Amino acid sequence: MTGDDYVPREDVRLLVVDPSTRRGEDAIASARFADLPRYLAPGDLVVVNDAATLPGTLRGRTPSGAFVEARLIDTAPLRAVLFGPGDHRIRTENRAAPPRVHAGDPLTFGDLSLRVRAVSPISPRLVELDAPIDDAFWARLYALGAPIQYAHRPAPLPFWSVQTAYATRPWAAEMPSAGRALTWDILLSLRRRGVAIAALTHAAGLSATGDPALDAALPLPERYEIPDGTARAVADARRRGGRVIAVGTTVVRALEASAVEHLGAVAAGPGVASLVLTPAHRLRVVDGIVSGIHAPDESHFRLLGAFADAATLGAAAERAIALRYQRHEHGDACLILPGALASTRRAAA
Repeated sequence: MTGDDYVPREDVRLLVVDPSTRRGEDAIASARFADLPRYLAPGDLVVVNDAATLPGTLRGRTPSGAFVEARLIDTAPLRAVLFGPGDHRIRTENRAAPPRVHAGDPLTFGDLSLRVRAVSPISPRLVELDAPIDDAFWARLYALGAPIQYAHRPAPLPFWSVQTAYATRPWAAEMPSAGRALTWDILLSLRRRGVAIAALTHAAGLSATGDPALDAALPLPERYEIPDGTARAVADARRRGGRVIAVGTTVVRALEASAVEHLGAVAAGPGVASLVLTPAHRLRVVDGIVSGIHAPDESHFRLLGAFADAATLGAAAERAIALRYQRHEHGDACLILPGALASTRRAAA
């Protein structure tokens, strides 16, 4: 999992962990992401997060004239993480702290002014902003903002490159990148194989803030909305014995949060996912996951502990390193299928 090169969507590789047919290291295979349909079966259900990525990075000034960068993490309510001087070529954890702001302070980004409504007690970087979320706001945001950039990419990422093929409403602070390589050709191949596809919308937040105290609290509670059709699709898949495969941890958080609240069933409608996935979490709805490639010291790697034991994840990480899989947001992917945990770890339906 070394290297920092951008991997084009059509070149993304897929590390497959499938203990249902083999054991140990033999259960780990390397494939192309385009091969995803062959690892799924008729009757399975793939659930994606269709949130579009916000142009949520704004660079402006405080009332004193000090530079401030705001990275929006949601628009309902409007919240942001603030940064001081620097740009995307500096790693987030090395960015300068922002100037101190207080409730009532206006932050000016070009001709867009956002007033600080409140400063979080968790971190002075995390603020709630006050602005009417109307057509004029959206017009200025799309004119002035840019998607979050990453230090491993020396050139800025264009806006189109941080959208999934099926993006709809602009809810995501960062791209739901597990679905980046899920092109319409692959979606069509899944349908031809008899795999159902459904979507929900989840406000994917930031993966890092530069503040250790705030990073320790991630992921923050995030809103989601599950359509009626998706709730029915999950119920149908479970009833017929199909597997529910989540594309990304945001999908897992939404489906599992709904299942926790509704006694094991996924209910249609809005909600807030405060659930944090850990190895101790007993999955109620989701059977497998498509995710990015993560290093063992990253928080997303630990989230995968809900799907596979430490030995399996460790072996997968070693294989990814040996094969030089790319592990950043625009890198390669993995698929973890059922069987990587003992059956006793599964919760009753």
